[in-house]
Amino acid sequence: MRCVFVGVEYAGKTTLINLLTEYYKQRAQRVHVDDHFTIPDSTLSAESRELMLGFPNDVKERMQRMQLQYHVEVIRNYAHTMISGWHIEEAIYSEVYGEDEDSPYYPRYAYSHQRLYEAQVLESRLPDVVVIHVTASAETIRGRMQADAHEYQIIKEGDIERLQGRFAEEVDRSLFTNKGRTIHLDTTDKTPSESLDELLLLSEPLITAGELALRAMDVPATEHEVRYENGVRKLIPTSGG
Repeated sequence: MRCVFVGVEYAGKTTLINLLTEYYKQRAQRVHVDDHFTIPDSTLSAESRELMLGFPNDVKERMQRMQLQYHVEVIRNYAHTMISGWHIEEAIYSEVYGEDEDSPYYPRYAYSHQRLYEAQVLESRLPDVVVIHVTASAETIRGRMQADAHEYQIIKEGDIERLQGRFAEEVDRSLFTNKGRTIHLDTTDKTPSESLDELLLLSEPLITAGELALRAMDVPATEHEVRYENGVRKLIPTSGG
């Protein structure tokens, strides 16, 4: 399943990506994860992240634009893709915080590109692209902010409701939503495991027969390896499990 996770910071996107990534790995599937669209890029070194904060706005915008376009190809090329934020996050955060001197974001320059990225993906006629709009109540998000604040937090507490509204608007405008490729998942009062189960259930009508068969596999709870016996594929627990 090719997944694009969108939603307000602290809604639970990264937690779900980590759980779903592990889910696929347990089934011996290669996963491609890109959770680095929020400025500064979380995959950079600590030194580079600090430097990125001070880049001129046009440099930041150019860097983001290039990687937004690049990830059209990522979605096309990897069967199990986990992308967090992507073009919708960029559109909203650059709009809300682009003129804020305390924010690392830049003014929104080219909003019209948002539908272009989606059109390029949809033109590929991939059968299993799913946009997951992850939400949580404003109270839940505030609680998570206080309990485990991000090192480079983007959102401000007073903006939560406004941001929730903007994400809902952008998801509604999305071509993926128009094509019935969007699901909505509220993580309020749910454990991470419960949210993963709900994600798998809600996405079931949008997946391929091969994905459905993958989900039906009986996977050992311990460490295991793949073997074939008389042509039958089996997952065998290893001694180290």
